[in-house]
Amino acid sequence: MTDTTIHKGLAGVLVDTTRISKVNPETNSLLYRGYPVQELAAKCSFEEVAYLLWHGELPSADELAVFTDAERSQRALTPELKAVIDALPVTCHPMDVCRTAASVLGAQHEAADDSSAEANLAKSVSLFAGMPAVVAYDQRRRRGEDLVEPREDLGYSANFLWMTFGEEAAPEVVDAFNVSMILYAEHSFNASTFTARVITSTLADLHSAVTGAIGALKGPLHGGANEAVMHTFQEITEATAEEDEAAAYAAAWLDEALAEKKKIMGFGHRVYKNGDSRVPTMKASLDAMIKHYDRPDLGELYTALETAMAERKNILPNLDYPAGPAYHLMGFDTPTFTPLFVAARITGWTAHIMEQLEANSLIRPLSEYNGPDERHLA
Repeated sequence: MTDTTIHKGLAGVLVDTTRISKVNPETNSLLYRGYPVQELAAKCSFEEVAYLLWHGELPSADELAVFTDAERSQRALTPELKAVIDALPVTCHPMDVCRTAASVLGAQHEAADDSSAEANLAKSVSLFAGMPAVVAYDQRRRRGEDLVEPREDLGYSANFLWMTFGEEAAPEVVDAFNVSMILYAEHSFNASTFTARVITSTLADLHSAVTGAIGALKGPLHGGANEAVMHTFQEITEATAEEDEAAAYAAAWLDEALAEKKKIMGFGHRVYKNGDSRVPTMKASLDAMIKHYDRPDLGELYTALETAMAERKNILPNLDYPAGPAYHLMGFDTPTFTPLFVAARITGWTAHIMEQLEANSLIRPLSEYNGPDERHLA
């Protein structure tokens, strides 16, 4: 007998197995290939974590050297892709640029139609290396600034910041950015990853799957939440006479927003029942940025809103809540926050794409029809 239970949003439905990541319910920790993500963020570079997600193990010194050489050699924005980005209006959302860029990079790749394991790994590295230039240049062009070429003497995170701002970032800023990339890299069968796996299950190419995943991540219920957090902070701040008064107003703002049934972004998570395990690590990085940039007012607003939300709704922050203000302090424009998520999540998406192909089955769920009964034209 066919089970006709409807699981809206596929909530609670197991659709496949994965070796890539899980949330350990006993420790409430997000694990990448078995390693708690907070340990990886404390001890590893983003390059090492990318390698881990793709290969299943952390790299040896020699393996890391080969990988970083390959990544650094593919960082530059091609003239053709730069021309496509320049043709897009600055009024479009930066996620539109990321989506278009992923498609162009796929069309340009010499192994575009090759979906072998070797080719997909090479395309994954190429996307990992090339997307930072897209994100960095798009922010610069919107500010009327010129392209900054990548540097092969800098690590991934330091180079990303260099291409965006045209100057070397302080070590603590590089560290905080590196932590954010690691924390955003992977999160099991989330909406965008599942989108990538569905597209892959049709045997479409890797870049098509990534392009679709970017489209899913653009939605404010998924990737846009870190942007929404800064819009909330801005709204609270603008309603007060001085920045240092914003924290005192946060609770009143929240009461009004809840009365109007507004969704407060940056709080709650479908997977975590006892708080997002990534938050303490990202909050520590945010605290470092608040100290580095001497912005205690932002820290006070963060705490005031978090406290008020816990008291009124008993809902805790998710990763987007500390990540948004951290990116703001680093100098990223708010619309660039979700593209930073893209740059990080490319690693997780492509790991899942390659895993899907190892034992592929077309993903094609059923639906229960509730429209009109059969009828006929007169």
